[in-house]
Amino acid sequence: MSASVAIQVLPAAENDQELCRMVDEVIAYIQSTGLRYEVGPFETTIEGDDYNQLMDIVKECQHVAVRAGAKKVSAYIKVAYQPDGEILTIDQKIGKYQK
Repeated sequence: MSASVAIQVLPAAENDQELCRMVDEVIAYIQSTGLRYEVGPFETTIEGDDYNQLMDIVKECQHVAVRAGAKKVSAYIKVAYQPDGEILTIDQKIGKYQK
């Protein structure tokens, strides 16, 4: 694994129910990419070998939220990238904490 991103998408919503619905659509999109991902309470982590693909996914998450009804979207993104090597995977980072 040469790259991973963590993305927190915060669509502007009228209430918590609408917010969760929009975020669910973003997560469904991430799931549809076929990449390894982990949903957390604040952000979703995605990992892969193609840095450009991950950046395209990050960009599309904003569009998905807008298509879901958000008039404005904020996002917080973390990136780990090592073009000539391996980064720690999701499982290596948190596997020992999973039940």
